[in-house]
Amino acid sequence: MSRITTPFGFASTADEVADGIDLAGRRIVVTGATSGIGVETARTLARTGAEVTLAVRNTVAGEKTAAGITAATGNRAVGVLRLDVSDRHSVEAFVKAWDGPLHVLIHNAGVMATPGPEYTAEGWEGQFATNHLGHFALATGLHGSLAAEGARIVVVSSSGHLISPVVFDDVNFRFRPYDPLVAYGQSKTATVQFAVAADRRWSRDGITANALMPGAIATNLQRHTGGLKTPPERRKTPQQGAATSVLLAASPLLDGVGGRYFEDNNEAEVVHDGNGWASGVADYAVDPANAERLWETSERLLAEARH
Repeated sequence: MSRITTPFGFASTADEVADGIDLAGRRIVVTGATSGIGVETARTLARTGAEVTLAVRNTVAGEKTAAGITAATGNRAVGVLRLDVSDRHSVEAFVKAWDGPLHVLIHNAGVMATPGPEYTAEGWEGQFATNHLGHFALATGLHGSLAAEGARIVVVSSSGHLISPVVFDDVNFRFRPYDPLVAYGQSKTATVQFAVAADRRWSRDGITANALMPGAIATNLQRHTGGLKTPPERRKTPQQGAATSVLLAASPLLDGVGGRYFEDNNEAEVVHDGNGWASGVADYAVDPANAERLWETSERLLAEARH
């Protein structure tokens, strides 16, 4: 399987990646689209003419963001629906409310290194629940809409996945000492493994799924870590940070491509050690057997919560 490369790179912006792309008639959902790269991702995709839904916890902030996007792009097909991916019932309500096909689903919402541990009502560790399980429930719940006309799933992961694999015997830190960054790393590994498994399971339905590292961007995500610590020369603007999400969501260069992990608008190299937590994708994150085990674990956790 040859590595995918594109004409875009580290400094490319979302608008540059989307230049000349027409997505009129396509429907897109972006979770967590009221701040950071989520706003820029939604704004750029709105410029392509797509119908964009901001799936957000705070609908007041969402409406304000949507109005700003419409003002900037002239696209009036920018809407808001409430979604809290850390709340299973909120995810179920969103799925129930969605009607018709969905062409692009972007798993953008997330949390990082929350002190704690914090647990959901189901007993799930908070970062694993928010970054992975909630989005897993969202995508599986929307499978019919995604399969209706063949869709792309875009999963925002992180180089933080290099910190830790998914520890299947203790995903909820019931036995291990809780470490905020290890929990974050585990949750972000899960997001990559979801993309690998979803692509393998759903490609026959015309659905592709890919994960990405957006880069180092100063956003609210780092509020629990004391701010962005990446060297200035490796930092990106939010427009640059949104570029790889937009590439995977919209570019014809990615037609039919799935089950992969991208950074700086190109497929990442597979690495076999921590690599300074800087770049590449861990071999354990793209391992098909691990991805299948994660899928089965996620299904089991959701089934147990429903009974």
